[in-house]
Amino acid sequence: MRTFYTDEHRLHHSSGELVFGRLVPAFEKPERAEVIRARLQERAVGEVGPPSAFPSETILRVHDAGMVRFLETGYGEWQAAGRTGDALAYAFRARHMRDDRVPEFIDGKLSYYAFDVGVALTPTTWQAIRRGVDVALSAAEEVRSGQNSAFALCRPPGHHVQRDQFGGYCYLNNAAIAAQYFLDRGAGRVAILDVDYHHGNGTQEIFWNRSDVLLASLHGDPNYEYPYLSGHADEAGAGPGEGFNVNFPMPAGTAWDTYGAAHEAACRRIEDYAPDVVVVSLGVDTYKKDPISAFKLDHEDYLRMGERIARLGRPTLFVMEGGYAVAEIGINTVNVLEGFLS
Repeated sequence: MRTFYTDEHRLHHSSGELVFGRLVPAFEKPERAEVIRARLQERAVGEVGPPSAFPSETILRVHDAGMVRFLETGYGEWQAAGRTGDALAYAFRARHMRDDRVPEFIDGKLSYYAFDVGVALTPTTWQAIRRGVDVALSAAEEVRSGQNSAFALCRPPGHHVQRDQFGGYCYLNNAAIAAQYFLDRGAGRVAILDVDYHHGNGTQEIFWNRSDVLLASLHGDPNYEYPYLSGHADEAGAGPGEGFNVNFPMPAGTAWDTYGAAHEAACRRIEDYAPDVVVVSLGVDTYKKDPISAFKLDHEDYLRMGERIARLGRPTLFVMEGGYAVAEIGINTVNVLEGFLS
């Protein structure tokens, strides 16, 4: 299995984040990708190589052009306003507020396009996230060209990004962009299996009304877990997409006995769907020591996860999402890949 990776991910490094009213070091940090890359090389899983460049039109197939343009220019506007440090929003779009006008000033734009305080813009954030898309699409092209699998070691992650709003450490939805890329190049159906601890609200919103993408998501109960306002079991899609969005929310403390059963149900749903390709939003923040999550999976469970995905028998693209127990993130991520390859 070939892995695509770029050192340019290091160009995004937030100075901190708000957690329970305190400013703390950012959990989403460059070390995450570096530890995974080192583990890949230690285990000799396959070649690790740089991405090719892809046109911006691939991003605009799933994202609003105004949001993408803001991600590119937002920090410059922050500096033009005389600001230093990370650019963060002060308010957010909410019920009964207007959403038909994009504000003119930087603070309003941040409030319009971001939905939480976990997505600081730095002077070089755009370069990192733009190359992250190239990583995802290079891995997608590897699969599209005939390889059975590939791994996109993307950072920062992407599955929380909706069509026109970013949040949850995520700026562009790499998995959704890759899924659309497959469809635009001949795939009839794509399944996305999201195993990150947090519900992929962005991926759900992007494909909510569509039947050519099935989303099956396993995650923490949104009554108690981020992003709180999406991920319930009764969210099934709408219109042509009704029945093609399947959520498996689970309570804190979930271990493999419960998680494995949900994973099996998700995989069976994918088998029934019979996709041409599977995209895995690979978050390993389900690990028992993850600092911002509450599931209890252990190292060997990720091998089982990969083995079951392999039995789907479909070309498979793995796209890196969350996982914040940095010391073990390499073990857990690579275990999924090795389980798949076993």
